[in-house]
Amino acid sequence: MLLTWVLPTILSYFIGSISFSYLVARYLKGIDIRSHGSGNAGATNTLRVLGKVPGIAVFFLDVFKGMGAVGIGALFNSSEVGLVVCGIAAIVGHNWPIFLRFRGGKGVATTVGVTALLFFYAALISGILAILFIILTRYVSLGSLIYTISIPVILLLMNQSSSIIWLTTVIAVLAIYQHRQNITNLVKGQERKISSRE
Repeated sequence: MLLTWVLPTILSYFIGSISFSYLVARYLKGIDIRSHGSGNAGATNTLRVLGKVPGIAVFFLDVFKGMGAVGIGALFNSSEVGLVVCGIAAIVGHNWPIFLRFRGGKGVATTVGVTALLFFYAALISGILAILFIILTRYVSLGSLIYTISIPVILLLMNQSSSIIWLTTVIAVLAIYQHRQNITNLVKGQERKISSRE
């Protein structure tokens, strides 16, 4: 029990707690990314504050972080449910990192890493939908929400097990919670578009 569930989940949380946005901003500019732009320690805010190359680098590092958490679960011979739990732990770590006093990002890139590795076709379809919405609206937050919310819906249509549907729904709920201010801004027409800078 300890080796199959508890230890890999804890390790995945700690991996998720590594904030590449924070580290890159510290290295390049000597700043705390959470004190600039939207205040979010994630790829989109890194893009706005530091530019395209650092933003893209942080995105892929966060993606690999999610994949790494799944890999940790696999090393401990976890079931598919166990792998998703490890992925959720990494997302929680990204959102509430122990190394940064539990103030991190929104977990979307880490979610992409987790879901792309475990549910490639569902992630691909969701990714295409998300990209289309971002292109059409220029709202990254809307595309992020489309991605995370559509994953459990697509898996349901693909006849995945109920436990996997529920766990990916948890991932979607985490994303909705972390994007609650963005949702309010979208409703009010005050959300910043991808080209916006502060």
